[in-house]
Amino acid sequence: MINFYTEEVVFPALNFKDVKQWIKKIIENHKFKLGDVSIIFCNDEYLLSINKTYLNHNYYTDIITFNYNNKNVLSGDIFISVDTVKLNAKEFAVTESDEFLRVIIHGILHLLGFNDSNDEEKLEMRRKENESLELFFN
Repeated sequence: MINFYTEEVVFPALNFKDVKQWIKKIIENHKFKLGDVSIIFCNDEYLLSINKTYLNHNYYTDIITFNYNNKNVLSGDIFISVDTVKLNAKEFAVTESDEFLRVIIHGILHLLGFNDSNDEEKLEMRRKENESLELFFN
């Protein structure tokens, strides 16, 4: 089950029914089963607090993903900073909706086992994001 929540922000303007179907398709394409996924939209300060408390990182970010997978059953919590996503949309000259979709699928890809800790992994992550976005828009 996929659930969307907010903490101290309003929901972004997305068609959540379509987003759920898209996420389910991506998960199936990677031979996983859907468990429980929570996507929580929050502000920069809320996400910074999570980053400090759970990861011992003292910096702002657009997303933090907590993986609770059990074998091939995908489950996790994905925290997304609405503030940072909106800033990134302006910086990259894309719509806010498109940037939210990219960040959401970025979190799902982390749950599927993709990482982005080095240049090679970042390139692969971006390729998978682009493939996923193409599936959403087609």
